[in-house]
Amino acid sequence: MIGIFGGSFNPIHVGHLVLAEFIREEFKLDKIIFIPAGNPPHKNVCDLETGTHRYAMVKLAVENNPFFEVSDIELKREGISYTCETLKEIKRIYQNEELFFICGGDSIVQFPTWREIGTIFELANIIVAGRPNVPAGELEKMISGFRNSYSARILCSEAPHMEISSSDIRKRIKSGLSVRYMVPEAVYEYIKRNNLYQGV
Repeated sequence: MIGIFGGSFNPIHVGHLVLAEFIREEFKLDKIIFIPAGNPPHKNVCDLETGTHRYAMVKLAVENNPFFEVSDIELKREGISYTCETLKEIKRIYQNEELFFICGGDSIVQFPTWREIGTIFELANIIVAGRPNVPAGELEKMISGFRNSYSARILCSEAPHMEISSSDIRKRIKSGLSVRYMVPEAVYEYIKRNNLYQGV
């Protein structure tokens, strides 16, 4: 049972790691693969630090956890990065494994705009981590609709929410404020060493 955790990770922070570890134990997953987004259709590529830096930071963040891995599967792919294509590729690699796609409540309410959502539901179970900015009623209604329309296997996580966001981290760095303890120490040092997010 493999968890798939995709995201911009721009940069990866402790909230991502706490969420992944909680979900790994909660659903008894064998491992979680972090997948930095290549060229997501819903985000401005100009806002993303280069894939090389984001991949390196995720690698540093997860290197001491034997249950965490990082994949550059989307960064290697040309064109727009669609979740359905990523899951197809992962399924080819792990043919006999059950996949669990991890996403936030804010992502699942956008699922109707995603490409081939039927394929996503077919290839993977969905683990939803609630987000405080998504009303519980709206989230439940959306999940119920997906279960009825697609026979989607959607599981809701009890993972705690941490009030840390990558965008806030970037703003703090630009303003000359500390982000120590908001990101792993190795990531903190990497950001400083490479002067990342100075102009974001």
